[in-house]
Amino acid sequence: MKKLHVLLVDDEIMIREGFKRLFDWEAHDCEVVGEAADGMEALAKIDMLQPDIVIMDINIPIMSGLKVIQLCRIKHPKTAFVIVSGYDDFSYCQQALRLQITDYILKPVNYEEFGSCIDNLKISLYENRVVNEPMQQEERTINGLTRYMQEHLSEEITLSVLAEEFHLNAQYISQLFKNEIGVGFLAYLTNIRLEKAKKLLLSTALPIADVAEQSGYGDYRVFTKVFKKAEGITPSQYRRDFLERK
Repeated sequence: MKKLHVLLVDDEIMIREGFKRLFDWEAHDCEVVGEAADGMEALAKIDMLQPDIVIMDINIPIMSGLKVIQLCRIKHPKTAFVIVSGYDDFSYCQQALRLQITDYILKPVNYEEFGSCIDNLKISLYENRVVNEPMQQEERTINGLTRYMQEHLSEEITLSVLAEEFHLNAQYISQLFKNEIGVGFLAYLTNIRLEKAKKLLLSTALPIADVAEQSGYGDYRVFTKVFKKAEGITPSQYRRDFLERK
């Protein structure tokens, strides 16, 4: 199991040393990978190290901890932030909650309670990884499938062809199109073929039969029928209308 990377942010070196020496990070599957003493340094370290967890004081020089978190939320949405502060102030807690802080811990730190916080956070982060990794894999797969289709549009493209090319189950590919794109495989294929045909009709003087072939239709009569059903006019009329408007 990969250790979670932790960044410590506090302007007091003794506080940072306390976290490193008094808390058993190893036992909680964590590793301290960096430290920062002010807001600007914290921003730079978060960008550079991309830690899983940031333990941060609110009252740090140059830029407050809450401002750092606010700026990091867009660039680093998966980073978890734990506020450690000497201020038992409700307004600080409200701001922290609005920024979706994982926890708000008061100084002096009770390391037993802190350990429970880290363990709960660790479980949450691992669960998110388990959920997100299959989603990311499916996204990469559908991107590969659609790129292949665009690059081989003039060739025969079927679920069986894609299944063989990508070593996947045809039914799985079919479901992937519905889940990731929101339309069926055939509807998507027809759409990209017609888009290619329209570009060729408007940008070239190719005969209709050649446009059909380059768009993946071996029979121009089938192409004309599909085109008319989608656009309401024939390919020839589509080209004429465009030229008349120029």
